[in-house]
Amino acid sequence: MAYVLVAVIGYLVGCSNMAIYISRHKKVDIRAVGAGNPGTANTVLTLGWGPGILVGLHDISKGVIVSLIAKLLFPQYAGIAVVAGSACVIGHIYPVFMKFRGGKGFAAYIGMWLVVDWRATLLVLAVVVLVTLIFDYLTIGTTITVLVLPVYLSVFFIGWLPLLAASVATVIVILNHIENYVRIYKGTEFGLSTAIKKEQRVK
Repeated sequence: MAYVLVAVIGYLVGCSNMAIYISRHKKVDIRAVGAGNPGTANTVLTLGWGPGILVGLHDISKGVIVSLIAKLLFPQYAGIAVVAGSACVIGHIYPVFMKFRGGKGFAAYIGMWLVVDWRATLLVLAVVVLVTLIFDYLTIGTTITVLVLPVYLSVFFIGWLPLLAASVATVIVILNHIENYVRIYKGTEFGLSTAIKKEQRVK
């Protein structure tokens, strides 16, 4: 019952989408411009770094908050933070209040990672930054990040349910990035350099 409760809380909190809120305030449909994704990267590309950073912090905070709440409410259940965080990721990607059209879930996934092991998270993020700078595409670093957590949970085994929850969230995040890889292959994907050049032009 505890796992069900934190999963429901995690999912509902995950449905909150700052990119949608900001774009509505600016009278822009974030799902109809740029890459069409209501997440951090597309917000940076279409609305600038300021709104993009706000979206990223909001989405990371969702994962952190629900994971911490789960740990505080049910400290006796190992890995319950992973269940709550994974549900948050799924809620972000498939929000019931937005016709199941959400973001890609990466930032919320990072929030969950931070609660599970913040040291490992910082190490993984350092790798993501390096990979992104080398290849110019955040998608590659995203894939590395979400693949590492199930491996981490397998090594430091804390139960089948947390491992299953993280694995499901990982598969969903990767599946939602397939179109990014298709665009990379076609040479039409927006890269980090594109966002930087856009911000320079704005200035």
